[in-house]
Amino acid sequence: MEIKKLNITEIAATRLQEALKELDVAEVFLKEDLLRNAAGKAFQAWKSLLSYLALNNLELLEDRYKGFKRVGSRSIPLHEWIAAVMPTNRMTEVASIIEERIHRVTELTALALQLHEFQYNGPDPEGIKSKIPNEDTARELTRILLVRSREIIRSLEM
Repeated sequence: MEIKKLNITEIAATRLQEALKELDVAEVFLKEDLLRNAAGKAFQAWKSLLSYLALNNLELLEDRYKGFKRVGSRSIPLHEWIAAVMPTNRMTEVASIIEERIHRVTELTALALQLHEFQYNGPDPEGIKSKIPNEDTARELTRILLVRSREIIRSLEM
């Protein structure tokens, strides 16, 4: 079986561009009051940004994610695959690992996951299907994630 290393630089650049585009779409949806769509796009933007951050801090992931991921007839280092693909079920774990370098990434990941839940389930005053009780809260949480995501991107440009 062939072992293949990913082109981390190219994937990271693409993930950053993806995050920026998703942020733009989320902001348009938010202005149009399409809250569940805005929440979904904000989540996708954060997932792409988290992937970008993980790809730029791969050495932090190597100890946790050893081994390889089989993709077709090739094997890819598991830590590279997780950083590039950023499976939803690994987002909190990855965020906790890179928190030492990118502060507040863990809480923003938790917020993004709440918005992801809201996207599918809508508001839930009882907090069973979604932790977001109403549309006003969803609107504000989506806005916060969008603002903080852009702040992180700006801080990387310095």
